[in-house]
Amino acid sequence: MLALRVVPKIFIFDTFKEFHDEFKLGERDLLVTNEWMYTPYVAPLNLKVNVLFQEKYGKGEPSDEMIDAICKDTKGIDYDRIIAFGGGTIVDICKVLALKVPENSVDLFMGKVQPEKVKQLIVVPTTCGTGSEVTNVAIAELKSLKIKKGIAVDQTYADFAVLVPEALKGLPDYVFATSSIDALIHAMESYLSPKANPFTELFSLKAIEIIMDGYKKVLATGKADAKAREPYLKDFLIASCYAGIAFGNAGCAAVHAMSYSIGGAFHVPHGEANYQFFTEVFKMYMRKDPDGKIKAANEILQGILGCIYEEVNDKLEEFLGQNMVKKPLREYGMTEDQIDSFTVSTVENQQRLLGNNYIFLTDEEIREVFKNLY
Repeated sequence: MLALRVVPKIFIFDTFKEFHDEFKLGERDLLVTNEWMYTPYVAPLNLKVNVLFQEKYGKGEPSDEMIDAICKDTKGIDYDRIIAFGGGTIVDICKVLALKVPENSVDLFMGKVQPEKVKQLIVVPTTCGTGSEVTNVAIAELKSLKIKKGIAVDQTYADFAVLVPEALKGLPDYVFATSSIDALIHAMESYLSPKANPFTELFSLKAIEIIMDGYKKVLATGKADAKAREPYLKDFLIASCYAGIAFGNAGCAAVHAMSYSIGGAFHVPHGEANYQFFTEVFKMYMRKDPDGKIKAANEILQGILGCIYEEVNDKLEEFLGQNMVKKPLREYGMTEDQIDSFTVSTVENQQRLLGNNYIFLTDEEIREVFKNLY
């Protein structure tokens, strides 16, 4: 049995300049980024690279429409390498851009076209959440179908994952919260996955430890702002990468599967959507199999949170609530009728994730989670 696979070569540099000095970015490269990242970190280097700004093609989560529009604009550019310098949206888009993209990228996500990699891909994440730099998962909102769908094949792995803590300095508080909580959920879900093994568990547990400890240190300052977290940015970035390695091998599960419902319908950012389902799904797990592996996970959290075992989920929600607000799904625009339709959509479209559940959840139990959160 294959226990662990890490495909991209991983590099760490303190600054974007150090990254350039090693990789020699130039005319045969396509840099996909945001203008607010390009201006402070890339522009001063006067690089002769081809540049596309993601915001020109839309805001929010990646979509097939964004991908198709970018592909159209790259047809006249001759390049060998794609550098994804950004958050989850840019990284997921670039994983697809590295492929031979058909006229309608939705055909790749729906399996109508087989993926063929034609460009080298370098991923430089600017958030500490997705871990996407080391995974082969690319998610997009397929607007014509009104669903979110992922593609996860060998061809969507990056060739190089490059960690640059400097790039996290300008993260808004909200983006830091959503991305780091996303990484924590990656670590928790992969730890409980039936595909987990002693190797993936090392990465899951270390990511949980670093993220929770980092939260404690930042919150202890009483401000929890960019200045307070700056000394720990490298730690959070590495933890995100660890969590990415863990879930890239063991998988994520129901939390992610269910979150795509509100992410696709109401454009809720990925990390925020995941957080809304996190503890409720884990409560369902506890109800169904309290003496399995989730017991070990809760004992770890009990030690970190300093609470009694029975209070772990409530205390975790209270602790994380200092960074991110949990609210009823109706506040995003969800209607009571959508409890049923979201349940059906999750079961029909997210089996890739639901197969990694700690314990099997019936359609009715998935519906119950939606109902409890409504």
